[in-house]
Amino acid sequence: MLLAVQHFDGWSLLNSTVSLVAAFVLGGIIGLERQIRQRTAGLRTNVLVAVGSALFVDLAFRLHSIYGGTPGGLHVLAYVVSGVGFLGAGVIMREEGNVRGINTAATLWGSAAVGAAAGADMLAEAILGTILVLSANTLLRPVVNRINRAPIDTPDVEVTNTFYVIALKERQAEVLAAVEQVLEQAQYPVREIEVTPFGEREVEVEAVLLATSVDGEELDRLAATLRKLPYVSQAFWSPSVAE
Repeated sequence: MLLAVQHFDGWSLLNSTVSLVAAFVLGGIIGLERQIRQRTAGLRTNVLVAVGSALFVDLAFRLHSIYGGTPGGLHVLAYVVSGVGFLGAGVIMREEGNVRGINTAATLWGSAAVGAAAGADMLAEAILGTILVLSANTLLRPVVNRINRAPIDTPDVEVTNTFYVIALKERQAEVLAAVEQVLEQAQYPVREIEVTPFGEREVEVEAVLLATSVDGEELDRLAATLRKLPYVSQAFWSPSVAE
């Protein structure tokens, strides 16, 4: 207790408060964008990562000012980077040939860097880092989507995404038109469409997409839209990995 009183410093406490509040606000801004998109690591996770990183770095500098020794902040920064790497690995998932969560893991890494900068009293750098992380997640998204949906003239793609619809045989023409229209409106070009019998009264439509990288949630919504049609019994999509 006496040691805690001895080490109490009002100016240091004020400095730490500014750093931690800055990390809280900036991490919250990054996390808000993730929360709106309903990603695995959302508002609270990014705030906790940013504040935790800021607190560790701030403590390292504070202890160095009290006890001296080697610059502990540099060592703590290294541990923060490696520790957040393990945290990011926990949000990466592999589902049927598709790897998801890499961008979320990278965003957590960015939040940790922003928090560390705030903890080291480099508020201008922390704000700049926040702007750049947000820009990567928002401004670059349309560019990435356009590139991913562009036709690729190579037979050796890693992932093939196929859209499946099962419908009544006598409504084949209508279901083909509906599938093409839905995918075209979503800007997913189709490489080929194949129709095969499915039982006695139905057919299966397979639409192979040219895009090798897709938004799974968007394709799920497109499938749900087609399932509402009275002559469609099933609609779903599936990725497959080329050998």
